[in-house]
Amino acid sequence: MNEATSRRAEPTRTTHVTTERKIPSTMCQHQPPCPTAESADRESARLVAHHPEQGWSLLCNGVLLFEDTGELLPDGQIIAPHRGGARLMAV
Repeated sequence: MNEATSRRAEPTRTTHVTTERKIPSTMCQHQPPCPTAESADRESARLVAHHPEQGWSLLCNGVLLFEDTGELLPDGQIIAPHRGGARLMAV
C-alpha cells in the first residue's frame, strides 16, 4: 500500500471570523476614573499607548486619537478632525 492511498482526509474546519471590535466593560482601573468615551472631555483620559511615528495614541477609555485631531471611539464612531483654525488678530 502506498502512502497516498493510506492517508485519510481530515474534516474541513471552519473558523468564524469577525471584524467586530470587543469593547472591554471597563479599561480604566485607576482613581479617579478617566472620562468615558462618550463624554465631552474624553480626550483628557490617560494615555495607554503612544505611537507618534504612526500618528496615533490609545487612551484609557478606549478612544484612539490621531495626530490630525481625529478620533475613533470604541463603538466605531468616527470623530472628524477638529483643529481650531488660525485666527487673525486686529492690531
